[in-house]
Formats: sequence, structure tokens, C-alpha cells
Amino acid sequence: MPIRLPLTCKILTGLSISLLLSGCFERHRTTDSLCEGYPALCKELNVNDGQCRIQRTTLIWQRYDVLKNPTDQEKFKELKDTQKYIYCLEYAARIEPTELKERKTIRMNALYDSYNNITRLNNELASSSDPEIIYYRWSQGDELAQNQFLELEGKPELETPDLQLALASYYISKDKDKTYQLLHHALSLYKKNEVVNQEIIKSLATLSQQQEKLKEAYIWVLIANNMNMPVTKSKKVANLFLLTEDEQNRLNKKATHILENLRNGSYKQNMVN
Repeated sequence: MPIRLPLTCKILTGLSISLLLSGCFERHRTTDSLCEGYPALCKELNVNDGQCRIQRTTLIWQRYDVLKNPTDQEKFKELKDTQKYIYCLEYAARIEPTELKERKTIRMNALYDSYNNITRLNNELASSSDPEIIYYRWSQGDELAQNQFLELEGKPELETPDLQLALASYYISKDKDKTYQLLHHALSLYKKNEVVNQEIIKSLATLSQQQEKLKEAYIWVLIANNMNMPVTKSKKVANLFLLTEDEQNRLNKKATHILENLRNGSYKQNMVN
């Protein structure tokens, strides 16, 4: 006759199994212990070197995340972290160490190995259906990826601010009105307290001016200034557009209202009209 465990025992047993399964992954608390437990994660990297320490550490832990959860998104993060590591190594490889001359050789080996890893990760992600990865492949010159990305237009997969900005970048030289709508839609997708991509604001300021929507351009410059973006100061724009003091005051209030709604995740395009 089978023995029935009390509910509490079942929960504890399930929890114990879960902890046993994940224990080997979660016992590491330092990068050194992680490298000892999983040497392949740190192989060919310039370990024990002060150069590129932050980028190297981030990459090692991201490789660990891929080991635990080898999804396309995790591999894409590894690819981006590898690129950051490469940027640092390309500079570090030119530095002549005053001691331990072999460090330069180690850095060069790490650099070449990282190039190979970029190729490997690109190959592994070549058939990914993730829209962020498709856009990345397009940005690297993959024409097939461009077609795949454009086929997603209007679908839920592209309903994020950054992907709408990516779509807008395609239409900027083809359809400025559509680009304008896409940029506004991108802003409407932000949730409360999310950080707004500065490129959306700067693009709206530029596009509004090109379309001779001068008061809107002034509003976006005000917002850009408030977000500490490197754009022309609003006072210069006001003088350029010949705005009266009353117009400036009214547009200042409108810009403040838009900023509040961007921060609250409740922006709508009609707020700028």
C-alpha cells in the first residue's frame, strides 16, 4: 500500500529536490570560485589582469547564465557582453606592460578567442525568431533579417519603444509622416518610471523642425534639456523660431505636462498638439 505524505512533507520534499537540482549552480558567490567550478567559462580570458576587469567579470557571469538557461535572449546578452569585452581588449592589447610581459600575449589571445566567440554566437542566433535579435542581424547588414523584421510590423512582437524606434529608423528616408507616428507610438509604450530612450526625443525634435512644426520642435527641445540631452538650448530655439514670451510660457507648461505623463507611463500623442 503506497504511503501518503502529508501536504507539508510534499512541499518540503519538492523544495528539497529543487534545491538539490539548483545547488551546483548557486553555490558560487565569487568570480574566482565560479572559474574554479567551471573552467570553460573563463578559458582564454585575461584573468588575473587589471585591464578589462569589469567587462571580463560581467562576461563570465553572463556565460554562467547561458549555461543555466541557454535561450536565444541569454546568448544575445553574452554576444553584447563579448563585444564590450572586445572593445576594452582592443585598447588594452596596445598597452605595453611594465612587468609580466606575457600579459600582452594573453590579452591578444583573449582578443582573438573573443572574435571567434562572436562568430559562434552569431551562427547560433542566425535562425532566431526573437525580434531584437532579428533587428541586430539587420543592423549587421543581413538583408534577410531586414525583411523578417519588416514582416513583424503591426504585430505584438514589435510593441516595445526600442523596436518601434528601430522601425522608425527604416522609414525616416521613405515616409516622414509615418516615422513621426511611430516615434509618438514608441513613447506611448513606456510604463511608469521606465527610462526613455533619448534617441526618440531627439528624433522628434529634429523631425518636427523638418516638418516645420516649430512649436512642437520647441517642446521636444525643452524635454531634451530637462533630460540633460546634448541638444541646442531651448532659449536659442525660441529666438530662432521667433516665439513670443507668452508662447514660450504656454509651451513650457505643455512640456512639463508631457514630461509628467512620460514618467507616469501615460503619454498620448495628442498631448503635444
